[in-house]
Amino acid sequence: MRRLGTVLTAVVLAGAAVSATAVSATAAPATGAAPAAAPSAACDTGGWGSALKSADARDHQPLKQIRAGQHACYDRLVFEVPTAGGKPVGYRVGYVKELHQDGSGDLIKVGGGAILEIRVAAPSYDPETGKPTYPGKAGQPLPGVDVKGYRTFKDTRFGSSFEGDTQIGLGVAKRLPFRVIQQKNQLIVDVAHS
Repeated sequence: MRRLGTVLTAVVLAGAAVSATAVSATAAPATGAAPAAAPSAACDTGGWGSALKSADARDHQPLKQIRAGQHACYDRLVFEVPTAGGKPVGYRVGYVKELHQDGSGDLIKVGGGAILEIRVAAPSYDPETGKPTYPGKAGQPLPGVDVKGYRTFKDTRFGSSFEGDTQIGLGVAKRLPFRVIQQKNQLIVDVAHS
């Protein structure tokens, strides 16, 4: 009887450890290795959609950094744009058949099953000095952003920085729902896994 009690206690403790691991996996930060996939019921992407999303610019400050991260339900691209007084950053995010560079109209090849074009109202240079603030090169992958092994993101390409906007091509697995949110000095684009 005592042995059965010990076995039941071990099973209960193991179940609690698995539950705690599942909870912490869904709250994982945007950097680091991908957490284990959560059940689809836990992935509330209702209201995200795949239609064009945009907001007017309130401030034009230079882009500082772009980074990517993996979450249980989506992949994330974060644009760091320091703004005065936390003013919103303008953007236009939507699916396109092909990515054409602003200014020249040159075609930029982007890998993946669909292309999400992201335009952020933030130049990749200092407008006063002309010095680059973000080292993107037309048609090249985003510097420091490696999406190998990501579930949704397949490729990234820098388009251009033209007339105050920075243009990015994000190759994704297929046309999937996405959202755009702003938090302090960050513009965030999340693309759902399904």
